[in-house]
Amino acid sequence: MRLHWEDLPTATRAAVEALTGPIYATATADKGLNSEIAATLDTGAGRVFVKGMNSDHPRAWTQNREATINPHVAPLAPRLLWRMNDGTWDLLGFEHIEGRPADYRPGSDDLALVAEAIITLAGVRAPVELELKHIEQRLADYIDSPDDAQLLRGETLLHTDWHPDNVLIVDNTARVVDWAWPTRGAAWIDAGCWVVWLIAAGHSPAAAEQWAAKIPAWFTAPRRALDVFATAQVRLWAGIAADAPHVAWIQALAAAAGQWSAYRGLGGETRS
Repeated sequence: MRLHWEDLPTATRAAVEALTGPIYATATADKGLNSEIAATLDTGAGRVFVKGMNSDHPRAWTQNREATINPHVAPLAPRLLWRMNDGTWDLLGFEHIEGRPADYRPGSDDLALVAEAIITLAGVRAPVELELKHIEQRLADYIDSPDDAQLLRGETLLHTDWHPDNVLIVDNTARVVDWAWPTRGAAWIDAGCWVVWLIAAGHSPAAAEQWAAKIPAWFTAPRRALDVFATAQVRLWAGIAADAPHVAWIQALAAAAGQWSAYRGLGGETRS
C-alpha cells in the first residue's frame, strides 16, 4: 500500500531534512508497485525523488540492490544522491527528472529512443563485485533443461522490467528507472523482454521483433535461444495472470507472450 510522505515517522522525515534542507512540498507518485513510499520532495537543495521501504519489509533487500547498482547504470538511470536508513525506514534519494512514461504503441516516436536505451544497456557488463542472479536462475521454473538454460547465460547487466512506467522520456532521451531486479544474462535478453511489451501495446509479433532487431545484440541470439526465452515468457506471464485475473495489463502481457510464442511456431504453450 502506497504511503504518503506525511505518513512516515517524524524522526525519519527529520533525518531526511538533515540531508536535503527544509522540505517545502511533497507529491506522492501514482506509478510503480515496488516501493511503500515514492514521492517527489521540493527541498532546500532542489527537487529529489525518494523511494523506500520499512526496514522489516520482505523486499527491503531490493533497496540495497538498487543503491549498489546505481553507479553502474547512471546516467541512463537517475543518479542516487543519498541513502538514509534510520533502522526503521530505508530511503533512497535520487535526482529528480521530469519525464513521462514511454509510449510503446505502433508509430510512436518513443520507440527509437527506447531502442537506443536498450542498446546502451546491452553494452554494460554486469559488475563482477555484485551478487546478481543470472537470468536462467530467475527463469528456472520455466525452462525445460540445463542445455536450454545455458542458452540464456551471459555477463551483461539486464534490467528485465520494461514496463513503460519504468522508461521515462526526458528531453528526447529514454531514462530507465526502478532497478530493484538487475540480472546477469545474454546481451539480447532485454530486447526479448521488450518484444512482449510491444505486442501488448499493439504491434504484431513480426513488427515487435523488427524493433528488437534494432538492438545489435539481438543478432547474437541463436534461434533456439529465442524460442526458449519466448516459451519461458509464456509460462512466466501465464502464472502471473492466473494470480491476477482482474488486472488488465497483466492479462494483456500474458496474451502477448502467447502471441509471440505462437508466431515463433511454439504453439503458445504454457508447459511442455
